[in-house]
Amino acid sequence: MPNALALATIVLTTTPCAGPPAVLTAHQPPAHAATVGLPSTALPSPSPPTRYSWPLAPPHPVLRPFQPPTGPYGPGHRGVDLGAAVGEPVLAAADGVVSFAGWVATRGVVSVTHAGGLRTTYEPIRPEVTAGQRVRRGEEVGRLMPGHEGCAPSCLHWGVRRGDEYLNPLRLLSTQRVRLLPWREPPPGRAA
Repeated sequence: MPNALALATIVLTTTPCAGPPAVLTAHQPPAHAATVGLPSTALPSPSPPTRYSWPLAPPHPVLRPFQPPTGPYGPGHRGVDLGAAVGEPVLAAADGVVSFAGWVATRGVVSVTHAGGLRTTYEPIRPEVTAGQRVRRGEEVGRLMPGHEGCAPSCLHWGVRRGDEYLNPLRLLSTQRVRLLPWREPPPGRAA
């Protein structure tokens, strides 16, 4: 017989990545709020979660996965390569400010800084934004160009960093949610 105190069951649900996924960002009230005795209603409300989307319209097959580098200059793959056609629009994965838009050697690169200190990078693209410009999630930042090493005929290299740490950009797209469901005990006299 189930324990009467077991009032809820945790269920992990997964939804397809078609809709806009979310990543929660931490928010803490200012440190001085507690020291000056502000009432709790005077504290700022938590900022909404930062939402991230795919930087390409579907389909967007992952041709090469993220492999964290072994060190600052060590081998690894510091992002993911997404299959796409030359000329396809490349979209900002989340709201942010363009921190770089230009050329690195022969490749067009756009980097966008987001809330929480994350910076996404898209290459090789023909930039259609400028440094300092605000962009919204899903807004076009450039067009895919050929020339990314190891991609035939073309692909988008999409990366993300927090400070000096490279992260897996696919983790931004997590759609797993935890939901509590009521525990239902069988009626008296019935076995479960």
